[in-house]
Amino acid sequence: MKLSQIVLRLARNPGYPEGDHDQGYVIVAPLDSEARLDVAAWRDVKSHCTVRRFNGEKDISDGLLTHRGSHWYFHYDEEDEGHGSDSDGGVELIHEEHYHTADDCTCECGLPVEEVEA
Repeated sequence: MKLSQIVLRLARNPGYPEGDHDQGYVIVAPLDSEARLDVAAWRDVKSHCTVRRFNGEKDISDGLLTHRGSHWYFHYDEEDEGHGSDSDGGVELIHEEHYHTADDCTCECGLPVEEVEA
């Protein structure tokens, strides 16, 4: 199973009119043929699907990519990591129906990272 590196960077918004290339997330996960997160493949390799939040050169938090219903979440392994946490200590990434409408980040998808056995 091939895993890819997906980099999400802070896009333009009222607080950052030019965006911020130095803030964002790095996700390692399987992608399908349309470069979307692949739920079926994720189920087989979920322990290898990680997320790292960064701000400049500093890693702020790390954890796992999780999926519930039609939502993807970041689940941080320490209580004080992340921001906007839900009751399970996760941060919602995106609802699958709105996959292509994320306005708060820019995405660099599909960089191969590693192959893992399912």
